[in-house]
Amino acid sequence: MKKTPETIEKAAEPVAEKAAETVVEQASKPVTEKAAETAAKPKAAKAKKQPAAKAAPQKTEDIFVQFGSGEWNVSELAERAKAVYLAEGHRAASIKKLCLYVKPEDGKAYYVVNDKAAGNIEL
Repeated sequence: MKKTPETIEKAAEPVAEKAAETVVEQASKPVTEKAAETAAKPKAAKAKKQPAAKAAPQKTEDIFVQFGSGEWNVSELAERAKAVYLAEGHRAASIKKLCLYVKPEDGKAYYVVNDKAAGNIEL
């Protein structure tokens, strides 16, 4: 028996209706079940945030201090302060933090290494 488009359509109608009913049932079922599950579950603890990555040390190569007729490059002053600190017998690896205070009116730059050791250099 040869199938015509009309017989194919008639045979497909019950299948299409049943498929549509199944889709509607399945679509509404997970939503209501999921909503019920969500309401029944206690809220889980939030995930811990990862600590922020440490920022790279700020480069001071383009920072200059100008006072009167003088001009000083901050990175050069920092390198000179490190050299003086190392000449005192300390190790380079021990330098974790270097603070530099430039006082042109005194003609000096004061440094503090690791919030402990202090000294000064001539400008």
